[in-house]
Amino acid sequence: MKVSIITIAYNSAETIEDTIVSVINQDYANIEYIIIDGGSTDDTLKIVEKYREKIAKIVSEPDKGIYDAMNKGIDNATGDLVGILNSDDIYADDKVISDIVQKIGNHDSIYADLVYVKRDATDEVTRFWKSGAFKKGAFKSGWMPPHPTFFVKKECYDKYGTYNLALKSAADYECMLRLLHKHEISVTYLPRVITKMRVGGQSNVTLANRLKANKEDRMAWEINEIKPKFYTLHMKPVRKIGQFLKKK
Repeated sequence: MKVSIITIAYNSAETIEDTIVSVINQDYANIEYIIIDGGSTDDTLKIVEKYREKIAKIVSEPDKGIYDAMNKGIDNATGDLVGILNSDDIYADDKVISDIVQKIGNHDSIYADLVYVKRDATDEVTRFWKSGAFKKGAFKSGWMPPHPTFFVKKECYDKYGTYNLALKSAADYECMLRLLHKHEISVTYLPRVITKMRVGGQSNVTLANRLKANKEDRMAWEINEIKPKFYTLHMKPVRKIGQFLKKK
C-alpha cells in the first residue's frame, strides 16, 4: 500500500524540521511525502530544501488557509491512503506508518491516539487524547477522532469530497462527520499514541476562538443536513476535560 503523507506549512521554521524528520525516519518503505507551503517568508523553505531528496512533491504558493492547503495536498496525492501531519506535529516513533498499514486491512479509514506536548519539550505530555473504539452514532454523543491521527483511503476523498472551505476552524470536524457518520465509510482504531501535537491549536487559543469553533461545529451538522442531539455540541468540549486527567 502506498501511503501519502501531507504536511502543510506557513512560516514554520521553528518546528518543521522535527516534522520532516519524523516522517522520513519511518520504517515503512512506500511513503509519498508531500509538503504544501503557503508562501513562507521565513526559513521554512530552506529547511525543506535540505530534505528535498526524501520529499516527493513541494508546493509553495499563497493559499486560502489551512484547509485549502490540505485540499491541495490531497489533490496532489497518488497514494492509496492519505494522512495529514501539520508542521508543528510529529509522529511518536518510526513504526507509526507500518502499524497503520498493518491495522487498516480492508477498512476505508483508521485513527489512533494522540498526546498534546509542550512546544519546546515534545517529551512532556500535557494532555492525552485516548480515542477509544468507534461506535455507530458516536458523533451524536460529542465524540470525534483526533484529526492528526486520521488516515483515509484516497478513493473516499474522491467519492465524498475533501475539506469545506466555508468553515475556517472546523472543516476537519465536518469532514470526519461527513465521512464516518453521514456516509458511514468503514473505520478501525489503532489503540496507541501515534502523534504528538504541540499545544496551541488554532481553534483552542482563546475563548473567542473556542466559541467560534463551537458555532462552526453546529454548521458542520447543518451543511450535511443531519440533526444532532440537543446535547451533542455541549458534550464535544466536555469530553476534552478527561484529556487533562490522563497523561501518558
